[in-house]
Amino acid sequence: MRISSVAVLSCMLWMVMATISCNSDYTVRKKGYFRIDFPKHEYQQFNRPGYPYTFEYPIYARVVQDTSFFEAKPENPYWINIEFPRFNGKIYMSYKEIGQNDFNKLVNDAFNMTYKHTSKASEIRDSLMHTPAGLTGVFFDVGGNAATAKQFFISDSVKHFLRGALYFDATPNEDSLGIVNDFLQTDMNHLINTLQWKN
Repeated sequence: MRISSVAVLSCMLWMVMATISCNSDYTVRKKGYFRIDFPKHEYQQFNRPGYPYTFEYPIYARVVQDTSFFEAKPENPYWINIEFPRFNGKIYMSYKEIGQNDFNKLVNDAFNMTYKHTSKASEIRDSLMHTPAGLTGVFFDVGGNAATAKQFFISDSVKHFLRGALYFDATPNEDSLGIVNDFLQTDMNHLINTLQWKN
């Protein structure tokens, strides 16, 4: 039985490749994202003197007064950020008094700010909310790789109007941020349902 020179050459080439590959430092990487260990949902009261509202927020977050709005001073001292250092995210919350602003314009502005994300969003779902304190608002769930996936506004339609938007200090990626967005939506819902005006 004769073995062709092509078969011998193929066998030698295979052996050389096997030998070289055994000395490689290459490691196969698994596809996926890092595991995130979430804390238990526990809350504390935000009730600072002088602020027109009170609500409950997570113990793993901190409330910081917003001192700049696109490099300008915020319209009033009641704009705050709820920061989540563990997740590199924050809820920007802006408060406006309806007596100084037109209620319909505030609502339209909230919708317009949400729908500015249409170019990156795969969908935008809005749902009407009614809280135990008798407040009404709209929650926006923005799908796709938009800069913010969760937004809301809430009001008594007479005096107080509060808008919130969740952002992360990261490149928007629905797949990697989805689980964190879902986790923090529970906290946003709790904040909304415990929100009360002081006067």
